Amino acid sequence: MNPHLDKLHPYPFEKLRQLFAGITPNPDYTAISLGIGEPKHPTPAFIQKALAHNLQGLANYPTTHGSDALRAAIAGWIERRYGIPKLDAATMVLPVNGSREALFGIAHCVVDASKTAPLVMCPNPFYQIYEGAAFLAGAEPYFVNSDPARNFGCDYASVPDAIWPRVQLLYLCSPGNPTGATLTLDDWQQLFALADTHGFIIAADECYSEIYHGSMAPLGALEAAHALGRSGGATPYANLIVFSSLSKRSNVPGMRSGFVAGDPAVIKKFLQYRTYCGGAMAPPVQAASIAAWGDEAHVQENRNKYREKFTLVTPMLKQVMDVDLPDAGFYLWADVRRTGLTDTEFARRLYVDFNVTVLPGSYLAREAHGVNPGQNRIRMALVAEVDEGVEAAQRIVQFCSTLKKS
Repeated sequence: MNPHLDKLHPYPFEKLRQLFAGITPNPDYTAISLGIGEPKHPTPAFIQKALAHNLQGLANYPTTHGSDALRAAIAGWIERRYGIPKLDAATMVLPVNGSREALFGIAHCVVDASKTAPLVMCPNPFYQIYEGAAFLAGAEPYFVNSDPARNFGCDYASVPDAIWPRVQLLYLCSPGNPTGATLTLDDWQQLFALADTHGFIIAADECYSEIYHGSMAPLGALEAAHALGRSGGATPYANLIVFSSLSKRSNVPGMRSGFVAGDPAVIKKFLQYRTYCGGAMAPPVQAASIAAWGDEAHVQENRNKYREKFTLVTPMLKQVMDVDLPDAGFYLWADVRRTGLTDTEFARRLYVDFNVTVLPGSYLAREAHGVNPGQNRIRMALVAEVDEGVEAAQRIVQFCSTLKKS
């Protein structure tokens, strides 16, 4: 067997299952899960119809490259969303079956394990796919801790100079999971300069880009590159590829539909790689994806639901723990030290007493540079409908109130 498999950590939800092993939660309460980031809002009817009405392609093998119509729909959405010149859909856009498999696969495409001690740089806390992809590609992850003092941004200037020449791939997530932090244009300028100097590829995970709480949409990686004069020339969007998905934007996580876009030289190699190991998107899913990328009304409606939940829930929870409205995304990243409990103790006791599931922050991070930046924090995914989210918050407030009395 591949010896790198032994380096993989248990997934956070497996750790949570073990934490709750043998527990029977309070039967007076129905179960509410804020643990997994799986959208619970209904899938728009027009997307379901597009899927159901386009079954005629099931007798044909789809191409890895996807249809011209789907790539054009994605390129059109990118142009409208970020206000940049339309990408060449033939060479700069690649449909994928959800961003997860593509984020994992890109490390195997990019990493040259024959080089001395290759590194894949990741934020910390992070989406665990980044770490697993690094290990199985023959590299080691290098973690850059999120900093509460920087609005949970990563301080890349703190990385020692000796590390950068070994970095071959840099994963980042903006808006971040679980922090909700977004990158600024200055952040991007710094990262592009480092990529140019050291030759690594930036893999920008933007699957939460359409869920935000202010009036301004988060800055996208392609948008930042264009603003910094990197969208033209012989190598447009050099060293940059962006991963996005319909899962959160359109409430279709089960459809498995996303895209990769950016540097055509990287996309060309990634297409070659995926021709061998990447599943091609089924024609009905392609048709439904075209419909989804072409409509913004359902996205605004979806965003409004999240805004309502966060507006109601955040002030309630702020009474009993340290938590603030994030820049974007659908997670609250709360510090629970005021309760006197660790993140794992908090999650376990809340589940026992009030049948609400949250995810310990330490499960989403690694100890790096002397600290686990997820320790004493919990991640709450506000993915259910508004009433259920408010009910969960009320139970959490009641739980914390009982802690103060005991």
